[in-house]
Formats: sequence, structure tokens, C-alpha cells
Amino acid sequence: MSPAPSIPLYFRLHLTWFGIVEVVVRSARLFLCALAFISLAGAHDIITTNLTFTRDVSRIFARHCLSCHGEGSSIPLTTYTEARPWAVAIKEQVLGRSMPPWGAVKGFGDLSPDNGLTQEDILIIAAWVIGGAPQGDPQFLTKQQAKPLVPASPPTKDGLTIDTRTELKEPLQILGVRPLPQATVDSSRVTARLPDGAVQPLVWLYHFDPKYGHTFAFRKPLEVPKGTVIEASSPLRFALETPIAAPKKGL
Repeated sequence: MSPAPSIPLYFRLHLTWFGIVEVVVRSARLFLCALAFISLAGAHDIITTNLTFTRDVSRIFARHCLSCHGEGSSIPLTTYTEARPWAVAIKEQVLGRSMPPWGAVKGFGDLSPDNGLTQEDILIIAAWVIGGAPQGDPQFLTKQQAKPLVPASPPTKDGLTIDTRTELKEPLQILGVRPLPQATVDSSRVTARLPDGAVQPLVWLYHFDPKYGHTFAFRKPLEVPKGTVIEASSPLRFALETPIAAPKKGL
């Protein structure tokens, strides 16, 4: 049986060259396809969430944001077109609890109102943005009216001003806490430790800016006995709000 004819070196070199060229061409095609995909993805957000602005996020905005970001404001958030360019910034502000400008952790203390975002609100907004911030069906856009961030409350007075900690010398009825800091408070928990050892949370300030200027009113008056220790977890000047005595009627 005769041996198979060998391919001359000249042709073997040419075949090798053509193979290299083919590999390069295929790689170039794959690279161009990848570039086209990346370009397309950059031009249009990839939607990976069922949460939408109209059905989910607009309702949170109506409850907590539109009192400051309504129509005619410097940064209105009443429509998807207005809110979408700010989506990433909104997510960062919400996760940092810088917005809405309430300055207290929700659920710590029996406050009324308690305008802080719930953990569910925060997760909805963050997931909406991360998932591509889709608009949704316009017919689901909320018709809720913006509520004032701090509604009118009964008149009170600074019944007792405290520098971080004090022990009450007599019983006291407390209607709320009014922070009096000179600078932004990163975090400070104000509590009342009763003589029996029980601890009553009053308010947890978090990123509270002095310019907010509001009082954290309680849902109902808090009666605390003599010997109660009122203290903040970090240096803080604040006032305990007490009722303004009604003027006595003439005889």
C-alpha cells in the first residue's frame, strides 16, 4: 500500500495563514456584535422589575415628597418625565435617609405624624431604580394630593430644656421633643428611663438638620413620674414640649 502523498510546505504555510485570518475575522465579528449590544443596552435601560412609577412609586411620593416637590417647585416629582432624570439621586438620598427631610427614624417613639419612610417604601424605591425605573401604565398614576410634611399641632411650650441628660425633679406631661442643635445631628436616640427601669423611646434623630425646625409631637401625651431620666445617646440640646396652660376665665 503506497503512503499518502504529503502536502508541500508552501501549501501548508498558506493553509495555516488562511486559518489565522479566519479566526481573526470571526473574533472581530464577535467583538462588533458585543459593541452593538452594549450600545443598545446603554441607549435603553434593561427593565428587570415589575415595580412602576405610576402604580408604586408615585404613591410614596404623594405621601412623603410632593409637599416640597410639587408643581412649581425647583425639582418637581409629580410626573414620570419629571422624576426619571433624578431616579438614581432619589435612590441614594432615600437609602441614606436624607429624603424626605424628616430627620427621624420611623417607628422609634409614638410620633404623630411619623413622616419617615418605612423600610418597605425604601425597598420599593431602590428596587424600582435598580430595575430600570419603568414608567408603567399612566392610568395608574395616583390622584392623591400632597399632604403637608408637618401638619398643624396644638400649641406647646418648651417645658424643659435639656443638655443631653437630666433627671426629673417632679412629674411631667410631655407632648413632644423639639431638637435644638447647632449643627446636623448624625444620630441620637432620645429616651425616657423610668424609675422602675422601663425605657420609653421618644425620638431617634437621624441626619436631622437644624433648618428643619420642627417639633416631633407624640400621638398622645406621655406622663412620666419624678425620677425619670431623660437622655440622648450623643451630645444634644433639646426641649421637652409641654401644654400651654389655658388662661383662667374671669369670674
